[in-house]
Amino acid sequence: MISESKLLDRKVLKNGHKFDQSLLWMLVLLVSFGLLMVYSASVAWAGYNGGNQWQVVEKQAQFVTGGLVFAVLAFCVKMSVWRKASLWLLSANIFMLLLVLIVGREINGAKRWIDLGLFSYQPSETYKLAIILYLAAFFNRRAEVLKNLKRMVFPGGAIGVGLALILVEPDLGAMVVASLIGLGLLFLADLPKKWFAVAVITGTAVIIGAVLIEPYRMARVVSFLEPFQDPHGAGYQLTHSLMASARGQWFGTGLGASLDKRFYLTESEAHTDFIFAVISEEWGFFGMCMLVFCYGWLVWRAFSIGKQARDLELFFSSFVAYGIALWLGVQSFFHIGVNIGLLPTKGLTLPLVSYGGSAAVVMLVSMALLLRVDYENRRKMRGYKVEG
Repeated sequence: MISESKLLDRKVLKNGHKFDQSLLWMLVLLVSFGLLMVYSASVAWAGYNGGNQWQVVEKQAQFVTGGLVFAVLAFCVKMSVWRKASLWLLSANIFMLLLVLIVGREINGAKRWIDLGLFSYQPSETYKLAIILYLAAFFNRRAEVLKNLKRMVFPGGAIGVGLALILVEPDLGAMVVASLIGLGLLFLADLPKKWFAVAVITGTAVIIGAVLIEPYRMARVVSFLEPFQDPHGAGYQLTHSLMASARGQWFGTGLGASLDKRFYLTESEAHTDFIFAVISEEWGFFGMCMLVFCYGWLVWRAFSIGKQARDLELFFSSFVAYGIALWLGVQSFFHIGVNIGLLPTKGLTLPLVSYGGSAAVVMLVSMALLLRVDYENRRKMRGYKVEG
């Protein structure tokens, strides 16, 4: 039997491409679809009472353009440079998480954004990528440290500080996503099972505690269990998200024909946290399945690129690809799960689709790093020297 990795190696050498063309086109498809749906989800309230109906999508297009510029720059940087800079990037991001608590702009009781004039920067988004780069570099340098609990205190503490600062903002959703990325990488790095179990139990206890001490989080959990008991209060967004999905039926109401985005899903939610509800109403069950397939393919491709890098002994690149796969999988699952009533309501964007400046830029940079990993894999298979 020929392994999947060897089949990919043969395909790479045969087609002669410098990087995965199918991955690039999937990214173009999702980003383009995202711009279309941001416009559709925001046009009703943006154009209300004579307003500019294009204002939201124009801003998102600017974010995407800026993200593409940063993505091209990121692709041009060798993975070995990212590895050497990983500790500095994590340290800088922890500083920004501390700074946002001091000078951050408060919205709905949360300080998550630093106003930089032309745009607002959300440090919790870049922290997800910083965790991936730092842990990938740490595992690449010191795989044996995973067997020594005392030597895991520093990296664990550094990551824990960042997670705690995100929780203080507060942003439980971002903290949970970042924690699951870290736990997933620890699992893939073969952390001893008993230590991994302790990490999972500790993380679960922190999340449960964070929910119990905040009444509004408890209200979200209760409304998730019985959303129609309080349809005008805590269950407002979820009930109308469910009705939007039901109204879409098999093939949807048609692009732009969603009702819930106009009357129920508020202007701060329809094109961000609940964009999947708009998609399910306008594109129906068929459209939902197609979108889920796209995310599943992206996650599978990222894991395949990571496995290929591991087989080529490019271990840092391997863990970076694995981390990006985990990030895509976890965050898209959480967003979709919230929108269809599988998970309690929590503000998380749909990667590459939802409106959001920091989220769009950081995810595009992450995709550029994934393409860079694939590029260096192909170079090494062709006989070039690539620093691991």
